[in-house]
Amino acid sequence: MRTALTIAGTDPTGGAGIQADIKTMTANGVFAMSAVTALVAQNTTGVKSIVECTPEFLGQQLDCVFTDIFPDAVKTGMVSSIALIEVIADKLSAYGAKNLVVDPVMVATSGDRLISEDAVEALKARLLPQALVITPNIPEAELLSGREIRSARDMEDAARAIYDGYGCAVLCKGGHNLNDANDLLWQGAEGRWFRGRRIDNPNTHGTGCTLSSAIASNLAKGYALAEAVERAKTYLSGALGAMLDLGHGPGPMDHAFDIKPAYRELL
Repeated sequence: MRTALTIAGTDPTGGAGIQADIKTMTANGVFAMSAVTALVAQNTTGVKSIVECTPEFLGQQLDCVFTDIFPDAVKTGMVSSIALIEVIADKLSAYGAKNLVVDPVMVATSGDRLISEDAVEALKARLLPQALVITPNIPEAELLSGREIRSARDMEDAARAIYDGYGCAVLCKGGHNLNDANDLLWQGAEGRWFRGRRIDNPNTHGTGCTLSSAIASNLAKGYALAEAVERAKTYLSGALGAMLDLGHGPGPMDHAFDIKPAYRELL
């Protein structure tokens, strides 16, 4: 079995963060491992509090993974401070981590800011250059590129600028009411559009975590980046299309929508 590691914060209600990553990786057929960056008190209505892991302990978690079960792919999510970013970057470089997917989590779906201003620069300098692909949403792509995005052409210009600036492929996600969930993968000298159908489901908590984890899972299984993205988008559409409805805010998706019914039957 192939393996994948998620490095991210928690979500006690299970729709985002490490909990969503583990569900996604499992549903996509890889063995999921995790290193916790922060304990996050959140639910579908918003983030209440964040308690960061110490850099030393995060480093120990990563040592335990890489020296025992080396991951075939790695995904990073919420990393809210310079010290944590530096530990992650140092460990990934020292161990020669492969197939790194960076979800540059800066703002939660609820609008809560999840990363400090100074940590953004550390993310740019230390982590993005190691990534195979990064998966910014529109606000994050604007921040990383320094460009305003109001059209598909703007997305292309921003993705090209990010690729040129950091040397990694970019999947610029076209949600946030810009288009019908069309995402742009910029890799090398050209871009490729992945057309999507906007699903009329308000429960979108954790979509970014889920997509990036699904991409990492498919990279771990040996798929090329473009195919990994396509498969991940198909999985995300299925999870959204299952129309799970939990919580008082924008709720989670059904990550297990395609698991055999025999294991999901109720008494």
